[in-house]
Amino acid sequence: MARPLIPDELWSLIEPHLPPERPVPYGRKPLPHRKALTGIVFVLKTGVPWEYLPQEMGCGSGMTCWRRLRDWQQAGVWDRILKTLQDQLGRQDRIDWSRAALDSASVRAKGGGRRTGRNPTDRGKLGSKHHIVVDRRGIPLAKPTLTAANDHDSVHLERVLDSIPPIRKRRGRPRRRPAKLHADKAYDHPRCRRACRRRSIQPRIARRGVESPTRLGRFRWVVERTLAWLHNFRRLAVRYERRDDIHEALLTLGTIMICWNYLR
Repeated sequence: MARPLIPDELWSLIEPHLPPERPVPYGRKPLPHRKALTGIVFVLKTGVPWEYLPQEMGCGSGMTCWRRLRDWQQAGVWDRILKTLQDQLGRQDRIDWSRAALDSASVRAKGGGRRTGRNPTDRGKLGSKHHIVVDRRGIPLAKPTLTAANDHDSVHLERVLDSIPPIRKRRGRPRRRPAKLHADKAYDHPRCRRACRRRSIQPRIARRGVESPTRLGRFRWVVERTLAWLHNFRRLAVRYERRDDIHEALLTLGTIMICWNYLR
């Protein structure tokens, strides 16, 4: 038997954040939220076009699932679900704030759209970047930041750090700043180090001409692994959505699934 895309334990965490289903006294009843979410996760994992969502799954049409994804993104549902999972990880002392790692990865943007640009590493084809910051174990501390592929990584360091929400801990006040931040040579700029120190974060940024480019570093490899997990979701390995809010919703959902794997 194949494992369910939405296990009961995960659904019990997600359901309270979804809007109540509206009762329909007569006529065709709307698709239940759980079935719509199953269809969305299926598209995220497999990368199939929305219109090719198999009817045999009982998840309605692809456009019905797409509209739920859009509506829940506009209502902030995905952000609240991610915050709930992060708080649970924090209460269980699974988030290690002693070190964090930051990096980005480029993906091709097939349909163009906002926050795309000509990727200098992909023969100038349109693309976007996913920026992510993780803790020492590789747990995402914030949802990925979406930018154009031709934006320099260092420009968005402050934005990525400030996207970390206050995450609860087992004891004490919620926390949103790691003690140290590891990053590669793309962030080797004085402004990046100043930005870290202003936030009471000790920068551990690789220096050009000093550290070998063939090594990921003792602590930076975890962010590379998390980016690889994120792009294992085929809908995120290539940006098919022209609308940036739809792609951001899928990015957040992919991060939710990664955090859920740490909770299981």
